[in-house]
Amino acid sequence: MMKDSPLYTKSLSIGYPSIQDHILLDNLNLSLYHGQLVCFMGPNGIGKSTLIRTLAGSQKPISGEIHGIGNKNVAVVLTERVNAGMMTARELVNYGRYPYLGWSVKMTEADQSKIDEAVQQVRIQDLLDKPIHELSDGQMQMVMIARALAQDTPVLLLDEPTAHLDLNNRVEIMNLLRKLTKENNKAILVSTHELALALQTADVVWLATSQKSIRVGMPEDLVLDGTFDEVFQFKGFDLKTGRVRQEPYRNTGVQLIGEGHAYLWTKNALERNGFHIDPNSSLTVKIETLPNRLSLSTHLNNETHTYQSIAELLSRLTKT
Repeated sequence: MMKDSPLYTKSLSIGYPSIQDHILLDNLNLSLYHGQLVCFMGPNGIGKSTLIRTLAGSQKPISGEIHGIGNKNVAVVLTERVNAGMMTARELVNYGRYPYLGWSVKMTEADQSKIDEAVQQVRIQDLLDKPIHELSDGQMQMVMIARALAQDTPVLLLDEPTAHLDLNNRVEIMNLLRKLTKENNKAILVSTHELALALQTADVVWLATSQKSIRVGMPEDLVLDGTFDEVFQFKGFDLKTGRVRQEPYRNTGVQLIGEGHAYLWTKNALERNGFHIDPNSSLTVKIETLPNRLSLSTHLNNETHTYQSIAELLSRLTKT
């Protein structure tokens, strides 16, 4: 344990004592550090939500120790939806300040400032006066994150916080969490299935394995040493390139000439449609990015054809 670790475990075992073979994850010696975003990943059912609840103090461990639990040290966002009648989103966010209120349960200016800051960070101003039963799953998740931020703890635990959000909001939340670690020095643990986002935003990955252990490392190291492949056993997905493996089903090779984003997306479309990229092919596709438009051309047997889109190119190639 290091001095800047506000939450850490010693020989922790988690699971459900009432169930046979009840230990999900065993002998865990883990630490969260200030200024660090940790993404916790693993196959379905391996114990991710159970660990989050255990670290939050809402579920008892089977054995071992957790240091740093407390509602002024740890804020948590779980996947369970809150059912509280006509409570508004504003009232739910306000609950983030309750651990700090005295017997009068009266908000101070400092409390309101923390609430306002959380609302602005998650951008839910337009939702504040809505009853929470009228919120979509995605909106509810944003409100719950705002409540946790209003609590203003050094540690933030989130269980699948982007599960019900669209792509823009998923990216926004992960970037927000990363920003909070760097600008507010928070220690944040996120349980997630968002592989691409985790690889691009996490400082550290905790990867749960079928051996009831957790491997810890930088995401890039866990990709390159094969740990991700071993744990997830990807089928048809090459994690090192971040691409789905495409099997060519046409007997046509294409020599592709170009660069930049247009080259990558043209290559993607060709491979997805059964062509294989062959630098020695007599069929050449040339990509040029002109002002405000894309120009594609094919060259074969002294014939040249030009196209204004990848769709036009594929329509021609699939007919030849």
